[in-house]
Amino acid sequence: MYSESEDYLYRRAPKVPLDRRAYAFLLDFIVIWLTSSFFTGFAQDIVFIVLWLLARVVVSDKNKGQTLGRFAFDIRLIDLRSNTMPSLLNLAKREGILGFLALLAMVGLNINFQNGLSLILLVTPLLVDCGFALGDDDLNQALHDRVAQTMLIQTRRGFSLDLRLKKYWVEIRRSLQKKR
Repeated sequence: MYSESEDYLYRRAPKVPLDRRAYAFLLDFIVIWLTSSFFTGFAQDIVFIVLWLLARVVVSDKNKGQTLGRFAFDIRLIDLRSNTMPSLLNLAKREGILGFLALLAMVGLNINFQNGLSLILLVTPLLVDCGFALGDDDLNQALHDRVAQTMLIQTRRGFSLDLRLKKYWVEIRRSLQKKR
């Protein structure tokens, strides 16, 4: 599929741990979901997709492959072949797939546990898509990454939210243990 020289290019970049990928996705998903929740019915779905494409395609394109979630967790999106920012078409392809699956998950979560089977059926496609990253030891690519030929890498440009929260948690635990 790729030559060894291309293989060397993207293997140099540090891979993103799956938990950081999940946190970044969840941050973007929750912000967009909460914003679209001001609408009801079909309007909520349309607003969700529009906001998803704005936040994940336009903002990512203008912000060197970073969205709010990716910035918060020091993640950047690159094109697998060129090791640079993906083209707008590949970015739209990636986020179109992921946005549709996120929309299904949002509908399932809006149904909540009133109909547990629907919740499971609507969230499952997103879990399967992202589950491909678990089986890919080399690049941690999910199905939407494979289709768009993109990859998430770690970067120093960001907020390191998870590391800061861990640091604060350790400090809180230490201060509580000293008081005992």
